[in-house]
Amino acid sequence: MGNNKYKKLFEPYQVGKLHLKNRMVKTAAQTYFFESGKHRVGSIAKAFYGAVAKGGVGLVVVETPAMEWPLLDDGDRRMRIDSDDNIKDVKELADVLHQDDCKCFMQLYHRGPWGKEYNFIAPRLAASPVQAFSEYDVHEEEPPKAFTIEEIEETTERFVMAAYRLQQGGFDGVEINAGADHIFHTFISRYWNKREDEYGPQTFENRMRFITNVVTGIKKRCGDDFPVQVIMNAFEYGVGDEGITLDEGIQIAKHYEKIGVDILHARTIIVGHHQGSYNQEVLWYPELCFDKKDLPTKEMDWKHRGAMMNLPAAAAVKKATDKITILTTSGFDAKTADKAIAAGKADLIGINRRIFADPSYPNKMKEGRPEDVAPCTHCGNCNKRYNQARQCRINASFGTDLYDVKKADKKKKVVVVGGGPAGMQAARVAAMKGHDVTLYDNGHILGGNLPLAATIKGTEIEPVPQIYKYFETQLKKLKVKIKKATEINDSVILAEKPDTVVVATGALPGYPDIPGIDGPNVIKSSDLYGIGKFFLRFFSPGFLNCVLKIFVPQGKKIWKPIGRKIVVIGGAIYGCQLAEFMVKRGRKAVIVEESDELGRLFAPERKNRLFIWFRKKGVELMSGVKLLEVTRKGLKIRTKEGEEKLIEADNILPVGVVPNTKLYESLKGKVPELYNIGDCDDPAIIPEATGAGWRIGNQI
Repeated sequence: MGNNKYKKLFEPYQVGKLHLKNRMVKTAAQTYFFESGKHRVGSIAKAFYGAVAKGGVGLVVVETPAMEWPLLDDGDRRMRIDSDDNIKDVKELADVLHQDDCKCFMQLYHRGPWGKEYNFIAPRLAASPVQAFSEYDVHEEEPPKAFTIEEIEETTERFVMAAYRLQQGGFDGVEINAGADHIFHTFISRYWNKREDEYGPQTFENRMRFITNVVTGIKKRCGDDFPVQVIMNAFEYGVGDEGITLDEGIQIAKHYEKIGVDILHARTIIVGHHQGSYNQEVLWYPELCFDKKDLPTKEMDWKHRGAMMNLPAAAAVKKATDKITILTTSGFDAKTADKAIAAGKADLIGINRRIFADPSYPNKMKEGRPEDVAPCTHCGNCNKRYNQARQCRINASFGTDLYDVKKADKKKKVVVVGGGPAGMQAARVAAMKGHDVTLYDNGHILGGNLPLAATIKGTEIEPVPQIYKYFETQLKKLKVKIKKATEINDSVILAEKPDTVVVATGALPGYPDIPGIDGPNVIKSSDLYGIGKFFLRFFSPGFLNCVLKIFVPQGKKIWKPIGRKIVVIGGAIYGCQLAEFMVKRGRKAVIVEESDELGRLFAPERKNRLFIWFRKKGVELMSGVKLLEVTRKGLKIRTKEGEEKLIEADNILPVGVVPNTKLYESLKGKVPELYNIGDCDDPAIIPEATGAGWRIGNQI
């Protein structure tokens, strides 16, 4: 066990009578791991929160029972706390979380003006019917309805009673979300609040009245020793003079301190960028969506692509307050968290997605085992699904009730073919079960197409190389025999005399069967990516991404650059990312897709931002087309409206994949146990690959 390098982060901390074993907080974030219907806490939620509690975090904030009204009894996978009948669920969850001296709060929030996929049957509400539509955001063009006095009073009582039920169920405290653009913020913000009653913006006291009544009501009902944590926007960017200034944020923090709030979760908000206000790296995807000269650099940190963005505002709040505990978040890791605490800029640090990726992140970092941490690469997949259990690209347990690998009853000789994410995951899990595992791959480096994907994407926002480096490290530690750069056929595999074979040989390029597809102006992905894989034997993806900003060769025609006008055939994630890569290198692109769906497999936030960027860059997106012919001048198509047209282009880039099932088919009936997983079964993306490896690895 290594030495703890992060002394401040892992030292105990006291909040009133509440003792925390360390200063790391797993913050609340929607997972949809709760069940629909009467009984909300099932095996998925218990498994996840049990793993988090065992993983070593000091405090867990469980996500967000719905406080809007009315609510769906079925069809809404959020926690419920609006009835005494829910206390049993609360207690079951508290018992799971209290393992290993882990403390637990639950966040209460009202979605307020949110719409689109977040809106069920409750009306959209705000302090005032302010129109806040943004193409980057969750708000709708129609303004929300204004809260009535009666609704304010009913909601106040609903929050107070919810906190009381949490206390009765054994939770250690409560968090009230008065940040983001949830309901309380719409009263506190002068941009949102246009009322003319006692909750209006005419005085500071009026703006704070709603949240003040909630906090004081909870303290009166639950007692002063029951901790109340409040999320606050210490700075509001994007609405000019009506936004909360940092000086106002300090005033708000002092008010919270005065009324008895125990912990302030200090954040910032960028109006019109809801997800960009908490997963800040998306603001840089595909490129920074603000003019750099307009950025508020005093109030927010813009130097680390979103990481530590909230720290300047949190530090200002901490400096201006006396006794209240300050928590902040935004892309911290153990190193930056420890440094922020040591510098006196915060008392507690919230970390969420790193714990999604690896619930044992706290323990592993404390023990000096960073190489064993499954890395979060900020891919956005944990925000991909709405009202169904979410997924993680690296943690295949996420969204299931299986987190522990059990030893197999009988040791087997297992051969895994393919060193991509599916194969490496299957090999890792099979070895953890105690099997004798050999991994074959025909490439010179492991990772399958991940090194190539990292070259196309770049590594600044999504550090994809961390994924395959993590897997390779784990395979070596588990003593998996790795045979790279090996020609693989059924004879090679059968010579191993395996009990089990897992085929994870990936996908092959697939091209449309049209005249001209083999013409000289067509650059097939096999040629384009083949030359990329060759150079990846010698250079890192990040380095190649930079070099390719200067010169992009036509695959095997390495001396010849790709033309200025291109057509990408294939509008799923692969084609869109290739087009993005080319546009960033000065090409004018058109994307054509035969189906009606563009951007398939993208996380919704990334797809939306990419398509906005495409529009600004003049990229034409065409779906539902019929491919007719490649000519010397470009690509002939028939549009969904029935019009035949020629898209003029210097080069045509077909992007598509089909399962590579040759080895799997040749091994059928020749080995006792045979599996086909990953892209050679069903081409998809990384979460599906690691998930398949996890499932099959556990079955062996």
